[in-house]
Amino acid sequence: MTTAVTTAVTTAVQNDDDAMPPPPPPTSAPTDLGFGRVVAQQVRGRFLSQTGAPTSKKYGLGAQRAARFYLSALNTNWTSFFAWLIGILLLMNGCFALAYVALGDGALQGVESLKLDDPFLRAFSFSVGVFTTTGTAAMHAVGTTANWLVVFESLVGPLTLVAASGLLIARLTRPRMNIRFSESAIIAPYEGGRGLMFRMVNVSPSELSDVQVRINLALFEEVDGKRERNFHQLALERNSVEFFTLHWTVVHPITADSPLAGVTPEKLAKAEAEVLVLANAHEETFSTRVTARTSYLWDEVRWDVKWASIFASGPEGVLAIDVDRLDRMERLEEGATSRPAASERGAATVA
Repeated sequence: MTTAVTTAVTTAVQNDDDAMPPPPPPTSAPTDLGFGRVVAQQVRGRFLSQTGAPTSKKYGLGAQRAARFYLSALNTNWTSFFAWLIGILLLMNGCFALAYVALGDGALQGVESLKLDDPFLRAFSFSVGVFTTTGTAAMHAVGTTANWLVVFESLVGPLTLVAASGLLIARLTRPRMNIRFSESAIIAPYEGGRGLMFRMVNVSPSELSDVQVRINLALFEEVDGKRERNFHQLALERNSVEFFTLHWTVVHPITADSPLAGVTPEKLAKAEAEVLVLANAHEETFSTRVTARTSYLWDEVRWDVKWASIFASGPEGVLAIDVDRLDRMERLEEGATSRPAASERGAATVA
């Protein structure tokens, strides 16, 4: 499920041993994540799609069709890429073939050797030879208009093939992180209380290391009698792993200090909550950092469930997982996690 943008974060450290960097802000401190606090209050719906694509739009930049086509060609799957590529090439050759046919039977000579009765197939075969510069054998154009058409196609064809080859090379050499996130997040039992959890797995053959995850919660809260949207960074059980060879269950413990303390399904729906997930990792094939994003709306959070085991039997005791089990859950008794845990009592709860 998933599209990647290379992100580099560099921290400058002073050489003076006595100089200490300022402490980081509390993990629950509200922020706007770059959306702007005023604008964020007016947004309805989600900030990120499940594939991680931003839902925001920018006007005043024109259609940007060429740039959007290029990005779509890079991000689409291989089946769609080759289907569109072959379809466009056939369509262009078909248009040139129709143009040759429209010039009449005398526009192309030397077609007898093809033993084709259909004028369109003869013209199409000639067009492919000109378009790809592979040659047309005994066939040749006759007349001024037909030869000008050959000249035009002999320029358009190689340029199109060069552009197609460039797209193919760009796809092959583009570093990316193919992360599959679980379809839903869950509120499950965790160390005597509750935790917000989701699972992720690397479905690409390439190896990832130093994987880091940040989770932000966007929700409406009552502040001084006013309903406003705030953003909170959620503290995680662990926010990084060195090796990502299997899967990772990312957990935010819901404690008394958590922005989700005391949350219930009704409160989460009233707050129109959205969990924003950003993962970045070191991709070892291209030795660069890559990112992946997703989000979960309040109605994509499941309650009174826990994750089912994803592990499978491997040969000779080797650790193995079954990716098809990524979204499997086990049902718990009603109220097991849809009611606040005792460890959350006395905390400021979700509005």
